[in-house]
Amino acid sequence: MANETSGTTVLAVLVMVATPLLFSTNLIFGRAVIGDVAPFTLAFVRWALVALILAPFLLRERSALRKVLSARPELIATLSVLGMVICGAGVYVALTSTTATNGTLIYTSSSVFIILIEAAFFGRVIGLREAIGSAIAFAGVAVIVLKGDLAALVRLDFHWGDLIFVAAAFCWAVYSILYRSPDLRTVSNLGLFGLVALVATLMLAPMALVEFALGGSMPDQAGDWASIAGIVVFASLLAFSGFQYGVRVLGASLAGIFMYLMPPFAVTMAVVFLGETFQPFHAAGIALVMGGVILATFPSKKAQPSVPSTGKVSSSQ
Repeated sequence: MANETSGTTVLAVLVMVATPLLFSTNLIFGRAVIGDVAPFTLAFVRWALVALILAPFLLRERSALRKVLSARPELIATLSVLGMVICGAGVYVALTSTTATNGTLIYTSSSVFIILIEAAFFGRVIGLREAIGSAIAFAGVAVIVLKGDLAALVRLDFHWGDLIFVAAAFCWAVYSILYRSPDLRTVSNLGLFGLVALVATLMLAPMALVEFALGGSMPDQAGDWASIAGIVVFASLLAFSGFQYGVRVLGASLAGIFMYLMPPFAVTMAVVFLGETFQPFHAAGIALVMGGVILATFPSKKAQPSVPSTGKVSSSQ
């Protein structure tokens, strides 16, 4: 039994090493296609295809999934809104105003948000090291948002897309914590992922229809569909499944640590494939965000509490 547990942990660690690279492709593919496809339409097509591909798992586990949906509809809806509407369509909206490089660096702060949320609502004790690391990481986010110019705060001269990424990082942290709810452990990872994707698709459908009615750009070229395919396969099916597997096995805090591998992966791809310029404030932001996140999330010997067994989604969350 011990060997089996150890093997599962090793597999989860290996999966989580690859997961940040897979997640990074979402911003790269998204930035490449967002000028040709309206953001809510892109998110709708993405999650509709994911739900369709995972349909066999939905059908196989329909009884168990129906019970979960009946018992905790608010939890499933919250996961769909946080992980796939805000961190899906919201991210694509943000990419119309900012770069994939900025978005990636800001998104990395989700690991710190996990710590703060667990402290606020689940009794996690924040030590001095975690507090200092969190402050450093958020200072790095500020450097990126303000492009290294403090006077920009007074002039309100910054990309609004960067602010959406800050909100998305917070929402992803909440999603990561809620996904570990014991109430969801009666179904498989892919079955639950398919259910959340299906609910998100239904939520995004009206918004996509509004975009279509207003003349929003639709995917009508081979390149558009190639980018969408990359988003569906790499950034959705593989990345989400990998991350959610890691959350279930390792916990949200430990799984979140691996996400600070996103900056080197995504920034390199943004420069190579999108031709984005790496600015001095990006270097400062990377040093502060990654240094702060590593300091704040480095595992300590103290056991940390997990999400309460009730898994309730209260108004305070």
